[in-house]
Amino acid sequence: MNAQRFTTPFDARSTAADVVAGLDLTGQRAIVTGASSGIGVETARALAAAGAAVTLAVRDLVAGERAAEDIRATTGSQLIGVAPLDLSDQGSVAAFVSAWEGPLHILVNNAGVSATPEMRTAEGWELQFATNHLGHFALTNGLHPALAAAGRARVVSLSSIAHVQAPMVLDDVSFRERPYDRLLAYGESKTATALFAVEANRRWAGDGITVNAANPGAVTTNLGRHLTEEDLAQLPAYDFKSPQQGAATSVLLAAWPQLDGLGGRYFEDCNEAPRYNPEAPLQGVADHALDPAAAERLWQVSLDMLAAAQRG
Repeated sequence: MNAQRFTTPFDARSTAADVVAGLDLTGQRAIVTGASSGIGVETARALAAAGAAVTLAVRDLVAGERAAEDIRATTGSQLIGVAPLDLSDQGSVAAFVSAWEGPLHILVNNAGVSATPEMRTAEGWELQFATNHLGHFALTNGLHPALAAAGRARVVSLSSIAHVQAPMVLDDVSFRERPYDRLLAYGESKTATALFAVEANRRWAGDGITVNAANPGAVTTNLGRHLTEEDLAQLPAYDFKSPQQGAATSVLLAAWPQLDGLGGRYFEDCNEAPRYNPEAPLQGVADHALDPAAAERLWQVSLDMLAAAQRG
């Protein structure tokens, strides 16, 4: 953990609109994945309201266009685009990257799937790890030249409190050697997204790219559609946020000027998270999600998986 936690004037009740109040993002270009609903659309809305040109990267283009129209209507901004992106499909990721032109100032890796039944991609990868981590890993690496060209770019990697009980099993990220557990698989995928921020920031800080992880908190969105009544009964008594509040931490990491150059950290409720304490199980970041050795190894595992897929 960092010796000095970074704090802000914002908290769990703050909204994305609160965070961008008074900010001017004119001239900046942003991508938000999974921006057709929930936290993603509210993240995109706040960035657009502050003047950024925002691309909604979505699986469902009809839903994406609907969200874009809503953002245009509520912000007055016409600088809203929609582009197809299926993070579970490496061909789709590659097509998105090849279509992008020019610098990229903000990338919010927001999209995700949660608690799915055992499902695998065409490569045989477990779906949650493949979507939540590997898809975003390939996307961000592919967009690295655009991020570097921006001069001072921000990347936000969405994690979850679910990571705390799920250290990465780096020898079996796709659950080939152990019984599939959909909640554990989700937790591990969110440990991976936190570790990605650690290693990406280490590698790319010299390019002016700042990478942090965000836990949006508990928000009722489409992400929970695979949770059963039994799953829900086992969950702690979360204090649920609105989507606008859930988007606040992402927007803070994407746009708040005071965070320039501060990377490789894990934020929740608009502040850097404290070290996880089992006595306060609904907050904090576990040591395994900030472990630089695990982060470096995960990066290599991810590169190896993508290389093997390209070889066929």
